[in-house]
Amino acid sequence: MLLMIGAPEIIFIVLIVLLLFGGKKIPELMRGLGKGVKSFKQGMHEMEEDIKKPIEPEDKIPSQPTEEQHGEQA
Repeated sequence: MLLMIGAPEIIFIVLIVLLLFGGKKIPELMRGLGKGVKSFKQGMHEMEEDIKKPIEPEDKIPSQPTEEQHGEQA
């Protein structure tokens, strides 16, 4: 019984939104909401790809410059 929303409650909420924002503002609000949801899903997808990407072994990452790099810097 907790949070049982029926048709009368939904209609009431829609009427309140119409009164607060007006008919012209609602499409803009929905567009913004859609862009936000799309951006959130894209971020979640990128995060999943980062998690699934294999980690580079430490021996492939140069920790100290080689002799060739020392000569180029001087």
